Formats: sequence, structure tokens, C-alpha cells
Amino acid sequence: MNGPEPEETRLAVPMHGPEWAELTHECLVNIFSRLSTAHIWTGPLLVCKSWRRASTDPSLHSVFDLESFFRSGTELPRWWLPEFEKKIDSMLISVINWIGGSLTEIRTRHCSDRSIILASERCPNLVVLLAKSCPSFTDKSLSRVAFRCPNLQELDVSYCYEISHESLALIGRNCPNLRTLKRNLMNWLDPSQHAGIVPNEYLDSCPQDGDLEAAVIGKCMTQLKHLEIRFSKISAKGLTSICDGCIELEYLDLSGCANLKSRDILNASENLKSLKKIVKPNFYIPRSVFHTERYGHWRLYDERFQTDVFRI
Repeated sequence: MNGPEPEETRLAVPMHGPEWAELTHECLVNIFSRLSTAHIWTGPLLVCKSWRRASTDPSLHSVFDLESFFRSGTELPRWWLPEFEKKIDSMLISVINWIGGSLTEIRTRHCSDRSIILASERCPNLVVLLAKSCPSFTDKSLSRVAFRCPNLQELDVSYCYEISHESLALIGRNCPNLRTLKRNLMNWLDPSQHAGIVPNEYLDSCPQDGDLEAAVIGKCMTQLKHLEIRFSKISAKGLTSICDGCIELEYLDLSGCANLKSRDILNASENLKSLKKIVKPNFYIPRSVFHTERYGHWRLYDERFQTDVFRI
């Protein structure tokens, strides 16, 4: 990953000197265990052979977590370039080659089928797969995960537009321990927030089959406890499919689901006895879409009668 070395890395990895060169492999591993995945790759892995050996110790890599790196700063346009995707793939592939079946969690973004397929082949004990914002993550690799990683408990394929209901169905049928699914889409109501960062052709490819995915979730993922489908184009029928099938849901995020009314949500969710929190689609219509003065009285109506969604 390009860019200046984070200040945290410079502080966390002292200068290599005689006293550090004398540390045993076990001591170095113990020290490096306090660093994040991103810090290991930008620090001790690059210092010398002994530090590199310690940095690649299997005990440090049962979890591959770059999500903290992505979450710590503003999203950059270069993250969406093929060159950056290759770097993330190379990092993940290296870790898989170092430890193989010991890898239990993958938390990253902008990887591709290339690394996910290898993970499915070499990491049968995978419990968490978080692979957000991956233009080249497709049904091809997710279907392999479904067949080869039966212990999967958490799946996040948010903003992955080459994933369809077909591979989600396979995950549901072959991963009985799945408890968390995050299938969020980008804000198609106000795409200006992604302008200049996410390629336009990718934004235009936003999945349209919200109800089809909802039917798969309700039929094949009946043990779900946590579900996020932000900005899905799901209808009342699709939401009913989910709530009728996933009766153990405890958390449901419907942010930005523009086709749902408060009445739809109330009727569909009334049988979810374990539900602890539901996030409703209480969004606003962007100024770029409607003229505020002209439709202001409709917004007032929406607020007064708590319809939750301002609709024209």
C-alpha cells in the first residue's frame, strides 16, 4: 500500500539496533503480535531477515485484518484501481501460503477471485469473510467458499456487485452456522457522495434484484441473527420473505431501502420476537433530485404523520 508510513507504525516499530538484533524469534513474535496486519506489512516485515521470519510466523496471521486500515481514513480513488487490487491479493495470498488452514478470519476490501479462490482451497476453517468493495469478487469464488468453508459464521459482501442470489443461496445451504450477513449497496439515491472515487461504470451496475436476494435469504439463511441490506431495492414482498424465514433475527438494518413504507416494515417484522434493533429507511431525498421549495409540503406531511419515507 502506497503512501507515507503511518505515525503509529513509526512509533510501534523501534529502530533496528544491536539490542534488537539479539532478541530471540519468540521475543520478536511476542512483540509483533501487538501490531495490526497493516503495521506488520509496513514495518518489521521490511527490516531484515530475522524480523521477516518473525513477521511471517503463523501465530500472527490466523486473522488477516486490513479493515482497520481502510476504515481509518477517507476512501481514495486509487483503491479502485486494478494495481491496488493486485497488491491486496498479493498480501492475502502470501498469508495463506504462510499458514494455510490456520487462517480463520479475512477482513479486507478490494481483493478479487484470485485470492478468495485460494482461501477457499487452503482455509477450510474460515469463520469470517469480510470482502467489501470488490469489483472482481464474483459468484465463481463465493460458490467455492460455500462448498469448502462450511464453518462460515459471518459474511460481508457489501458493495460487491458481481455477487448474485445464486452464490448467496449456496452459502445459505452449505454454511449452517452463518449468523451474520451484510449485503449493503452504495447510496444510489444520492450517488454524488461516491463521485470521483468509485468508477461510474461500477456505480451504474448496482444490483436490481432485491426481492430475489431477499427470497434466497429467507429460504436458505434461516439461522441469521444479524442482517444488513442498506440501500437494497427490496419491496414489501421481499421484506416479508426475509422476516417469515429468518425468525431469529436480532438486528435488521434497512437504511435507504426506498421502496419500503413504515406499514410494510411493521407488518413484516411483527413476528420477529427476538428482534432487538431495526434501523428503518429514514432517508432524505437529495436536493439534486427534487426542488426543495416545490415539494416542501410533502416533506412536512411525511414528518407530521411519521411515514418515515418522503415519497413523490
